[in-house]
Amino acid sequence: MALKVSLRNKKVVVVGAGGSGLAAARLAVRAGAHVTINDLARKDPADMPEGVETHFGGHPDELFRTADLIVLSPGVPPLAPVARAEETGVEVVAEVELALRFLDAGIGAVTGTNGKSTTVSLLGELLAATGRPAFSGGNLGTPLSDVADTPAGGPDGLIALELSSFQLEHITSLNSRVAALLNLTEDHLDRYDSFEHYCRTKLNIFQNSPQALVYNADDPLVVAGVAGVGAPKHGFSVLGTDTAFHLDGGELVFSDWSLRFPTRDMKLTGRHMMANALAAVGSALLMGVPPGLVGPVLADFGGLPHRMSYCGEVRGVRYYDDSKATNVGSVEGSLAGWESPYVLLLGGRHKGAPYTPLIPVLKKRCRAVVVLGESAALIRADLERDLPVHDAASFDDAVHLAAALAQPGDAVILSPACSSYDMFDNYKQRGARFAELVHQLLGGS
Repeated sequence: MALKVSLRNKKVVVVGAGGSGLAAARLAVRAGAHVTINDLARKDPADMPEGVETHFGGHPDELFRTADLIVLSPGVPPLAPVARAEETGVEVVAEVELALRFLDAGIGAVTGTNGKSTTVSLLGELLAATGRPAFSGGNLGTPLSDVADTPAGGPDGLIALELSSFQLEHITSLNSRVAALLNLTEDHLDRYDSFEHYCRTKLNIFQNSPQALVYNADDPLVVAGVAGVGAPKHGFSVLGTDTAFHLDGGELVFSDWSLRFPTRDMKLTGRHMMANALAAVGSALLMGVPPGLVGPVLADFGGLPHRMSYCGEVRGVRYYDDSKATNVGSVEGSLAGWESPYVLLLGGRHKGAPYTPLIPVLKKRCRAVVVLGESAALIRADLERDLPVHDAASFDDAVHLAAALAQPGDAVILSPACSSYDMFDNYKQRGARFAELVHQLLGGS
């Protein structure tokens, strides 16, 4: 497919040589730009896309000052040389912003502190069920830049787009058919100077007034945030029945489409997953997905790995991997409706928020908390007056200690409320190690 935008002879610097950065570089090359990939870490040039130059090991002012366009990968922290170049008039955009300039597809954009990946994955399945070219990704999975010259990016395409706060920092061209805000809780305070700053960044998803807005009516911060947005609003709720999309007893209800779906027929479980399903299906219906396609997709959708994934049962104790729960709000959502006693593994790299908001939900069912990683002392200080807290010397030790503390009928849950970077490359590696240790316990049972 021919690209709708030309960058012919433009000097483009892509910062960050991860998946999103490489995708942006490939797109810019295809659009005719002279591309330099810049990263603080030294990378193997053989792994770089054809037709690009590289500059590894630092961020020199001259590289950015002479650029026509700077493209930032989502994980890149604020850089002084980039800020100085921007002050002189050099345009700075996020990778997703670069991609949006090349797209003609109908977009369902989703953000929020928690639940984005599950919601976008389900929305993507619903869009694909129409038979039209469809894509789901962005922050999750495939970068948006890889879709620009595919049928899914064209006029007949449909896109379910996950947007993190990082991706929403330098974005101006989002014209979504539907924009959804799932929730707002404290996260990434190691990057933002305040929670208010983080929330303002999330609200960038509503720029250019989407055709329809989907929001969590159970979250007061979300309700306040969308109040001034000039777009038709559609709330979802698992606590009340006066919104467009809601949970009524054992059914998901979408009133305007006379659609009801029994939750007993779903593989997803838990109140937070019902909220994700309401947002995804509501967004799909607003994007034109026929109601008759919803039931089979919803019944078949089993969620994503590392989101309260069942790993096995050892001596009457069930083990769950919720490694994707990297902030306090996510852990609260996962455990709010938990019915059996459990031992909770908490800890990793601290993200700036206190752990005291967990106390009310943990006091209901939590038998003990095992703390680990860099944040262990902080978590202990916040929780030990209200809950039994045990220290682990390592990740493996934490799992074995939790197994020893649990009793038949209990669960052991890895839901860390922290990032994984103190011990692992990412949350997936952390979850995989947890599952591996559970399988070892199974072998010895």
